[in-house]
Amino acid sequence: MHLEITSKDKAKLKRACNNAIKIDPQLKEVINACGYPEPRKRSADFATLLQVIISQQLSTKAAAAIGAKVSRECQNTVTWRKILNRSDETLRACGLSARKVEYAKGLAEMFRSKQLDMTELQKMDPDSVIGKLIQIRGFGRWSGEIFSMFALGHPDIYPADDLALQIAVQRYLGLEEKPNGKQTAEIAMRWSPYRSAVSLMMWKYYGAATLSE
Repeated sequence: MHLEITSKDKAKLKRACNNAIKIDPQLKEVINACGYPEPRKRSADFATLLQVIISQQLSTKAAAAIGAKVSRECQNTVTWRKILNRSDETLRACGLSARKVEYAKGLAEMFRSKQLDMTELQKMDPDSVIGKLIQIRGFGRWSGEIFSMFALGHPDIYPADDLALQIAVQRYLGLEEKPNGKQTAEIAMRWSPYRSAVSLMMWKYYGAATLSE
């Protein structure tokens, strides 16, 4: 679920953006064009991990619509128990593909069996979090990075395999061709240790943000 955004959250993100601008003054052009991005906070729980699965390879709008249907089916509280108690057909009717239903049920089973511990994840560094999450069927590096950024609040992540962020970098640098994931990751290193803030800037520059409403 989305968490309340406070004035402190906004001030913290603005400081991170300004620190990134000190490293790369050209970023000021993004702020001038689009304004500062809004913080995005999600709860570190099953529901957010499920929404990450839903969001894979979908537009922000489509993923949000499917997530809303799943939430309504679960009486506005998405838990692993409720997902296990729903039939595959019910989840398909919400808009999940057969493969994503399989992933969702597998994720729920990991919570049921306590193979995945949110308290443990919150104590890990980003690389360890990502390493843990990619062991889950249906999770890749992008999924781990998105969860680490939005749910765990890690400040130095740039999900380089995100298509919107690749296109944003292409526009930002005036490149003839869209950089691939490896190239985007190399470019983003210039913004460390504020890559999460720059990710939000670039999503706004592109026009859509992952896991937004």
